[in-house]
Amino acid sequence: MNFDLTDLHLYLNILDTGNITAGAARSHLSLAAASARIRAMEFSLGTDFLERGRRGITPTPAGKALAQHARVLLQQTERMQQDLAEYAKGVKGQVRLLCNTTAITEYLPELLADFLRDHPNLDIDLQELPSARITHALRQGAADLGIVSDAVDTEGLQTRYFCDDPLVLILPHDHPLADTGTLNFSATLHHDYVGLNAHSALAVYLEEQALHSGLRMQIRIRADSFDGVMRMVARGAGLAIVPLAAVERWPTETPFKSIALKEPWARRKLLLCARDFAVLPGYAQALLYALTLP
Repeated sequence: MNFDLTDLHLYLNILDTGNITAGAARSHLSLAAASARIRAMEFSLGTDFLERGRRGITPTPAGKALAQHARVLLQQTERMQQDLAEYAKGVKGQVRLLCNTTAITEYLPELLADFLRDHPNLDIDLQELPSARITHALRQGAADLGIVSDAVDTEGLQTRYFCDDPLVLILPHDHPLADTGTLNFSATLHHDYVGLNAHSALAVYLEEQALHSGLRMQIRIRADSFDGVMRMVARGAGLAIVPLAAVERWPTETPFKSIALKEPWARRKLLLCARDFAVLPGYAQALLYALTLP
């Protein structure tokens, strides 16, 4: 085999993104160069690693085996690099952290900035994903740490409490539901909503909850941030569901009303998770410690 680390990074990026074009871009390679590398890998073993279809690519059985070995090899390479950092000035370690929307926007910016300031030789590869995809990635060894909602199945992973993260319904003061106490999510689904970007983890999560009720959310417009969503709700564009933390961050008295939802999934907690906290490399242990400080 004539695989190098670039080949392995490229292959995993293709699997993570679902197509060769996006995997090539994430690997900072041209599409032609990426395709040539994949063909050379397949030719060297005389077997296909990827099945190409109209909906993208999927790994063959040989490709799944390659992915497992590639993740182990790349993790060991990163750990070797970190272990040798004290002997080689300037060598840096990198922690891969996967989080849902709320963790990234409401709780992590200051924590991660402080961590990076205190650890100049460490970088963080931060990516937003729905909680279910985070747990899957962790089980596959595709990341060091994740922060997920406690509503997701974490079987096979270790978890630690990170913070409470209740979701609330917000609505204009003159909305027909504004005089209601607590509400069931299903009772709101006949009204117009302001949503987050369709690819955000929270947007995907809420769409799934709506489908469980047998309905779909009626999204009139989408915004790229909780701040944008709240400002639109304040001007009467519709309802929205946002973290209570985002509402409490509003600098003045809120120009909209917030109402608790009755569903248990809205009273969620966020959890730190990993395959095994005890065997995380030193740089990931350092981030874990920083995120679990009282």
